[in-house]
Amino acid sequence: MVKQQQRFLFGVALAKEGKKVLLVDADPQGNLTTSLGYYRQEDMPIRLTEIMNAEMMEEEINIKDGILHHEEDIDLIPSDLSLSGVELSLGNTMSREFILKNCLNKVKDNYDYVLIDCMPSLGLIPINCLACSDEIIVPVQSQYLAAKGMTYLFDTVSKVRRTINPSLKIKGIVLTLVDRRTNLAKEVRQELDENYGKSIKIYDTEIPLAIKTAEATIQGKSIFEYDKNGTVAKAYENLAKEVLQDERSKTKNEPCFAR
Repeated sequence: MVKQQQRFLFGVALAKEGKKVLLVDADPQGNLTTSLGYYRQEDMPIRLTEIMNAEMMEEEINIKDGILHHEEDIDLIPSDLSLSGVELSLGNTMSREFILKNCLNKVKDNYDYVLIDCMPSLGLIPINCLACSDEIIVPVQSQYLAAKGMTYLFDTVSKVRRTINPSLKIKGIVLTLVDRRTNLAKEVRQELDENYGKSIKIYDTEIPLAIKTAEATIQGKSIFEYDKNGTVAKAYENLAKEVLQDERSKTKNEPCFAR
């Protein structure tokens, strides 16, 4: 549940910066939903399954009724194993790559950020996630071979950009599970710098390895609630600030056209 917890913590960190954040669990395993402390997904009347099925069937549904409001000031569209059935149904649907985008278009203006968690595959659900995304932040674990999968990811993004979503781009790479007691993290970062540093931003912030992160997940809390003064909480705060600063700089440097 590492990557799901990362979405959770990054979302909470953005919320602490005053941003309105929606998390979307687009993985049938429902791990993001569970990591937020929602353990009985089958009892939820509206999940991502119902939302996407309604869009495919052109039925009316109030998506807002399916949004859960977490105590740490972030919202969530939950998911569970029933989403696997949606994957099968998408195969016979017109404009199947844009079903999730059409759903989120109904609520996205209420948020500053919509963070989506999906499976690492090229199925129709992940394609839907990429089709409705503007940017991708790539978490890379500081382990041998972790950076090797980057080529596959970049090829996938390139294909989606050419055929479905020309505005999709990789915003940056963040190194996670960093164990500063070893040299491994330095070696992985050096590899990332050498192979991708000239074309993609690699964030200065690194997320350390800490057992308290796993403990917080079991409690259904973020590290900010469980260990607010710890190194992981501070790292996510710094990452959120770094991402927001990049956006402010980008906006400031954009040309202004007047007529």
